Amino acid sequence: MLEPRRSDQPPATNLVDILDRVLDKGLVVAGDIRISLANVELLTVRIRLLVCSIDKAEQIGLDWWRHDAFFSSGALAEANAVAELQARIETLERQLVERGQA
Repeated sequence: MLEPRRSDQPPATNLVDILDRVLDKGLVVAGDIRISLANVELLTVRIRLLVCSIDKAEQIGLDWWRHDAFFSSGALAEANAVAELQARIETLERQLVERGQA
């Protein structure tokens, strides 16, 4: 049977409240991993992790996903348009060369 909460105990916090707070404020995890052999550093891995909402990321100036073709359909459409223009230029150049030889 559950005992009633005493008045001197802090209120319970559920997972949704914690997640909401982390996404609103942000959470940074940073660390380094170094592998050495006989005091000779062989490998260093630097890990930086930022967990926050998209709104918070934009407030602090992070918006790399808007320009990454993997995450943004706009960037992918732009890359496709560039590829189409390059193909069109190549076709026009071939036609110019063919007319010059005729």
